[in-house]
Amino acid sequence: MDKSRIPNFYKMPISERLDAVYERGLISKKDYRLLKNQQQQLDINSADKMIENVIGVMGMPIGLGLNFLINDKEYVIPMAVEEPSIVAALSAAAKISRSGGGFKTECTDPILTGQIQVVAIKNLEQARNDLLSRKQEIIDLANSFHPRMVARGGGAIDFSIMTYPMESFDEEMLVLNINVNTQDAMGANLVNGMCEGIAPLIESITEGKVFLRILSNLTDQSIARGTMRIPLNRLSKEGYDPEQIRDGIIIASDFAKADPYRASTHNKGIMNGIDAVALATGNDWRAIEAGAHAYASRHGRYSSLSEWKKDKNGDLIGTIEIPLKVGIVGAPIESNPAVALNLRIMNLDSATELSGVMAAVGLAQNFSALKALSTDGIQKGHMTLHARNVVKAADAPHELFDDVLEELLVSGEIKVWKAREIVQNLTKKEPIKTNEFDAVTSGKVILLGEHSVVYGRHAIAVPVPLNIRVNIEEADEGVLLMIPSWGVEYHLDKKPEERQSFEKPAALILEKMNLSNLGMKIEVFSDIPRGMGLGGSAVLAVSIIKALNHHYKMGLSEQEINEMAYESEKIAHGNPSGIDNTIATYGYPLIYRKGENTLKERLQIKEPLDLVLAFSKSEGLTAKTVAHVRKQWKSNQEMYEGVFDDIDAIVLKGIQAIQNNDLKQLGELMNFNQGLLNTLQVSTPELERMIHVARDAGAFGAKLTGGGGGGAMIAVSENPEEIIEAFDNEGFKSIQFSMQDSD
Repeated sequence: MDKSRIPNFYKMPISERLDAVYERGLISKKDYRLLKNQQQQLDINSADKMIENVIGVMGMPIGLGLNFLINDKEYVIPMAVEEPSIVAALSAAAKISRSGGGFKTECTDPILTGQIQVVAIKNLEQARNDLLSRKQEIIDLANSFHPRMVARGGGAIDFSIMTYPMESFDEEMLVLNINVNTQDAMGANLVNGMCEGIAPLIESITEGKVFLRILSNLTDQSIARGTMRIPLNRLSKEGYDPEQIRDGIIIASDFAKADPYRASTHNKGIMNGIDAVALATGNDWRAIEAGAHAYASRHGRYSSLSEWKKDKNGDLIGTIEIPLKVGIVGAPIESNPAVALNLRIMNLDSATELSGVMAAVGLAQNFSALKALSTDGIQKGHMTLHARNVVKAADAPHELFDDVLEELLVSGEIKVWKAREIVQNLTKKEPIKTNEFDAVTSGKVILLGEHSVVYGRHAIAVPVPLNIRVNIEEADEGVLLMIPSWGVEYHLDKKPEERQSFEKPAALILEKMNLSNLGMKIEVFSDIPRGMGLGGSAVLAVSIIKALNHHYKMGLSEQEINEMAYESEKIAHGNPSGIDNTIATYGYPLIYRKGENTLKERLQIKEPLDLVLAFSKSEGLTAKTVAHVRKQWKSNQEMYEGVFDDIDAIVLKGIQAIQNNDLKQLGELMNFNQGLLNTLQVSTPELERMIHVARDAGAFGAKLTGGGGGGAMIAVSENPEEIIEAFDNEGFKSIQFSMQDSD
């Protein structure tokens, strides 16, 4: 298995991404749990010990750069960055680079330079000669302050001497530049300490006055070089010849080499990748930036840090040369748990290895930027992500976020003022007119009976006021599926063996309806958050089937729609009960039991019952929890059948409680059901905390809903407003709705 290649990683829910990383052995079980519960972040007390006047901790997204093959070694590279498209762009570049053998890097020793400035010297030339004659004595003294570093193969190794005129005074200064091999440490404190330690000896030898004693961030003794070769045939793109793309990248590279205005932006793009790795690994990105830009001016004019040419075969060759002095050990790095975890993911042997990785990342990012500039332009590649950030900046309410995003993208005016204007208009709007869509389908919660329903027991499910709306537009060719709120926008593949996991249910639907050869755009507008146990996959399937049925006037019955959606659910979940697609199809409260004669009985509700639905911060994965329960059931069927029977008895009593409008009894049954779900090991600490919050705020009962492993929970109460307020105070989003007969 190629550890750095994780197909469709960007399409996975976060919880599924963590699973994929864990399954490939990139993180330990301990690190998996830290990430799952978001406990890898720097806490406020630790932060208070790092800097002064602390009042909080600022978060930063951590993404994984994938597909990297550097010096024949696979890398998954954590990156801390807030700018859209960087991680995706360099991951794509790394994937392309593999066709040419990946990246090749080499690094010099990890040398950091310290400077000692000496002024008021009477005889400058004599001072220089005396220092050089006593070089070994000076180096030995410097190393005496850090014997452990010397024992590890590091320490001061040499120095050089420079003299400069002092513009403000009529004299010259002498500067001793001492080079120190800091091994795997960043080395700033070590080098500063050496400079302080040898300063008295320098004064004595020169008979001058030592003034500044400090390291330099121009680390031109610690150089990382990288190359990548991209075969010409891997540069193909719709609307462009490979030669056009290659030559465009070379022309852009020559521009940056010649012009400092262009070079500054060119190099900024390189640093987009390098800084993100530096931040993720706890290195001083400010020092790296300073050194890189100083190095770019080493020939007396600011120029590019990379260069792109073609070789004799016509392939594209990229090179980078950049000073990179970084570390992988030391207190500044080890004090942040996220940094330590990121370094474990990278599996580095040395600081110079990290320098090589950073050089490869910078070159990959540079390639992606130049390719975008040479073809579609830089803006098109990340417009949707940029629009999401604009909507956030406009303070769009959570419940309106997706609607604002959709209208903003349609407008083409991706500006904060436009987003705010849309927010104002939406707050004045009437409720969504369902007749404007080809299909509108509601999500669901399972009130009682999760998991046992898969094994032929009863369950109660009710619709929620969150839905998926679908429009169908005819197109010249191909099938484009767009779900802006889920970040999905792509053409469905035609060949079954090439279909990705998310494409398979939609492709199956098109085949079953004999529509796969038609050109169309399927636009999906969803209020239903992913991975919350609200039947999103089933609702999506039913919505698409209903929309196609309506648009193409196919005359399918509800039973046929339900059967087709169930086939789609089998692809999504493996062994579904059928309850999700059934309630999505019929849209009313339901008593359900799977079997040869499946029960789909409408639940009669005399009076509306108030429920609160709250969302955890972790996505659940129904397929995973269903598979886990099935594995446990196979290992001890008798015990698990007993648990399922107990849940079934609770469901049957729950039906009576609902029909009698007995909220207290219903709540107690929900609590019992939650206890049995804990027995099945599908709850999480976060869900348990939320359940406690609801009960503590006066809920008669509370439990998870859906597959578990994250997702959402529900509570029943006479005073739902108090439950909502309690969740708000704890930072959880929630909504109130009524369970009632839909007639």
